Amino acid sequence: MKFEEYRGIAPEIKRNLDGMGIVRPTDIQFKALTPILKGEDVLAIAQTGTGKTAAFVIPVLHLLSEQKKSRKMDGIKCVVMVPTRELALQITAVFDKIGKGLKIKTLSLYGGVEQDPQIARLETGVDILVTTPGRMFDLVSQGHLHLDRVQILVLDEADRMLDLGFIKDIQDAIKFLPRNRQTLFFSATINENIKKLAYSLVKNAIRIQISPKDPVAKNVTHSVAFVEMDDKRFFLIRLVEENPDSKILIFVRTKVRAERVFKVLERSEIQSLTIHGDKDQRERIDVLQKFRANAVRILIATDVSARGIDIPDIDFVVNYDLPDEAENYVHRVGRTGRGEKKGRAISFCSTEERPMLQEIETFITKPIKVLEISRGEYQETIDLNEDRPDKWKAVMQEIAEAEEWKKKKKRK
Repeated sequence: MKFEEYRGIAPEIKRNLDGMGIVRPTDIQFKALTPILKGEDVLAIAQTGTGKTAAFVIPVLHLLSEQKKSRKMDGIKCVVMVPTRELALQITAVFDKIGKGLKIKTLSLYGGVEQDPQIARLETGVDILVTTPGRMFDLVSQGHLHLDRVQILVLDEADRMLDLGFIKDIQDAIKFLPRNRQTLFFSATINENIKKLAYSLVKNAIRIQISPKDPVAKNVTHSVAFVEMDDKRFFLIRLVEENPDSKILIFVRTKVRAERVFKVLERSEIQSLTIHGDKDQRERIDVLQKFRANAVRILIATDVSARGIDIPDIDFVVNYDLPDEAENYVHRVGRTGRGEKKGRAISFCSTEERPMLQEIETFITKPIKVLEISRGEYQETIDLNEDRPDKWKAVMQEIAEAEEWKKKKKRK
């Protein structure tokens, strides 16, 4: 069934979807649209990259547009709670694109920036609020944000919000919402904690679960290379040089590791960008814009900062470091192979990371294909890069100096 054949969707929404090249709903959209339009609560479990955002954006926009026709709307009518500022901005952009021409105002609200401009925007009138729990609760507590007219609550990437410790902020903020509301709960994974949160919020919800036996998207191929920690940089450079036209998202465990990998690539004259918690909001937005526009094709990210990287044409996800938790593997690899596109996920696994690899394989319920590397090929990869020892000495010296400077700054 095509979107143009749906009777219960505003014509403006249909035109905008067509202009975006979106003709047919994905599985999660097909199953969620009708119950949401009927005003029912929904509990949806679906992998990253399956079209979850549009699954609630489309019906929410339609419901609010119908209200606009019948009476004047004052106050916020829909709240979308998300784990990160990048995701808040991403979802706001989707609301704006799909809702073009509907005169529905959407605002992103998040921490890490001055609150006064956000308060000023709220005072001009907002219909849909896309927000992180912490900043939302702050402004409610200060009396700047009023939620008494909210009709729809959406929790997106609820599993990640729990991982980040937002449970108390969520529970505190929800106390200010009307009890008689529609609740839409979206998550890529499900466990007992998520179930507990979900069923405390929804009432007689329609449960939707897409590919429950396989938590990762089918159009992503997975492989792992057994590479020792100190040798990973050589294999990363080889991967990048063998795929010069590919867009590559590289995951590392920490902010320090992100900057180290950036320096390693820079010394090999490979351009890249980093995104992590030490960068302010303007820097993060600028980085994502450059990566999205292919101004730079390699982005190095930490797990938290990567939420909201909804870019459809990422060719490779590289797990330079395996994640600390198996569930995060699903979120990482979900950044590629989005929609109908194919993607590849390649992990570098050191000896000390093998237990985590086993946990990941158990979680995704299947083994990851091993990339066989002969001893000769392994040594050749290292030798090719060690032909330039001056560069490696320089990068290691630069890293050491940067870390020493940070330590001195903290002591002061």
